[in-house]
Amino acid sequence: MDARIGEGGPHHERRVNPQGQGRERGNDVARHNDLDDRLAIVWELRSRGIGALVVSQDGTTFLGLISERDIVHSLAEHGAGLLGMRASQVMTKSVVTCGPEDSVTSVMAQMTRHRVRQIPVVEGGKLRGIVSIGDVVKHRVDELELEANVLREAYITRH
Repeated sequence: MDARIGEGGPHHERRVNPQGQGRERGNDVARHNDLDDRLAIVWELRSRGIGALVVSQDGTTFLGLISERDIVHSLAEHGAGLLGMRASQVMTKSVVTCGPEDSVTSVMAQMTRHRVRQIPVVEGGKLRGIVSIGDVVKHRVDELELEANVLREAYITRH
């Protein structure tokens, strides 16, 4: 399952929720097997229009995350030799994760602090999904629009 920004009440901090409303859907979290063709990683990122793939051999636990940034850094370091490398040689192994009960504010703070654009959601040691910076930004924009509408309605009813 993919994790998305979840719904909360009007006075509650929103939480990361695997059944929420992010971009990727259901069990379609983009994963890559470490043994697959290296060019497949780049093609998968491009064809799905995403910035990172979870590297996993069984689909539920993960070895790491391979992002566009990892590929660019490896290209700068290894040149064309990058094409012969395995995903595990290029990926980020020490991945920042969150849980489904973490607040959106806390996930935003982690993204900022660690300078990452994707955070896998892990529960009980199993991959539940991934939250992207786009999911977080969309949530924040929706939240600000709701707040503006509430204030506008309150102003109109008082005048």
